Amino acid sequence: MFDLDLWREIFQSMNKNRTRSLLSGFTVAFAILLFTILIGIANGLGNTFQEGFADDAINAIFINTGRTTKAYDGMQAGRRIQLKNEDFDYINDEYEDKIQYSTVRIFKNVNASYKGEKSNYSVRAVNPDHQFLEKSIMEDGRYISQLDIQNKSKFIVIGKLVEEDLFLSTESALGAYINLSGIQYKVVGVFSDDGNDNEERIIYMPASTAQLLYGNNDYIDSITLGYNPDLSVDEAIAFSNKLTKRLKDRFSVAPTDQSAVRVNNMALQNKGVSQLQFGLGVIILVIGLGTLIAGIVGISNIMIFIVKERTKEIGIRKALGAPPRKIVALILIESIFITAIAGYLGLVLGVAILEWANPMLEDYFIKEAGVSTNIVVSATIVLVLAGSFAGYLPAKKASRIKPIVALRND
Repeated sequence: MFDLDLWREIFQSMNKNRTRSLLSGFTVAFAILLFTILIGIANGLGNTFQEGFADDAINAIFINTGRTTKAYDGMQAGRRIQLKNEDFDYINDEYEDKIQYSTVRIFKNVNASYKGEKSNYSVRAVNPDHQFLEKSIMEDGRYISQLDIQNKSKFIVIGKLVEEDLFLSTESALGAYINLSGIQYKVVGVFSDDGNDNEERIIYMPASTAQLLYGNNDYIDSITLGYNPDLSVDEAIAFSNKLTKRLKDRFSVAPTDQSAVRVNNMALQNKGVSQLQFGLGVIILVIGLGTLIAGIVGISNIMIFIVKERTKEIGIRKALGAPPRKIVALILIESIFITAIAGYLGLVLGVAILEWANPMLEDYFIKEAGVSTNIVVSATIVLVLAGSFAGYLPAKKASRIKPIVALRND
């Protein structure tokens, strides 16, 4: 039941001891404020890392080639290593159990036009699996299919920004024909991408169509794989290392040549980022816990001082017939009230500072710094409980003291 007299006494006590109440509140508010900012910055760094992988699948492996830099196996340096369809088929056959997705990539630049609207775009000629490796989101229609590859169809899938550029947002691009450097292609799909805007200014077409129309050959610019997600990080790294060795042997490239055959495995980056995030998380956690412990020590010392300071008051209350439980409740409720209000103010101020600082933090690669309310509320509850416990023991002891002894206390 709500005790109005009890709360009146609490507010009177706080009003008479404003400095004490403000110091108690400041200790808690500052601890929660600092804790909120630290956790928010840690989350912002985590968001930055996640955004860096937004464009591609986290299990992607990129295979690119260049020119040899070292003579090897009777061949001179400077050879151009050219990937072909047979290399793509070899990789898929040899490592079928370790590959989830696979696609070739052929890069072109075209002049695109539709009803008087013109612009230049990058074209990627790919296989159907590319959708999952690039994490393209279909907004309308469909992606490149295996039937398109077999039929060498003149079908394309365009990014959402390409549609906005050429169709001026007045009509749907689906089913329309776009002229790409003199060749008509039918739009069968429109996609979006969670990466940057450049990804939505790309046009995809079947790889076989590009090979037929732009060179009549079976050349490939690069190969992208998605390793089996059942593989551990170390197994995925071992797979890409083995693949690198096999491809160098296949093209007679020196084992120490770093330019001719390049296999970039996202597992390596994921491992590095995970280690960095873990280390950063530990540092932030230690600092955050240190801040909370400092807050707990501060509020505990203040509570002990409050009880000692109010010993005579407790004696008078006992002399007037106040039961021990009411004396303890008076002190504890005041402590909990101040701690809860101060913790809430610290949380609000911390969130406000993060919101205000977000634009500046992005310059330091900290994106959308924020904090889960549950975490900070939990931290506030810890402080409340610590303050309550710190106040309970001396309050309980003081409530048992004889009135005459309490009144003589210096």
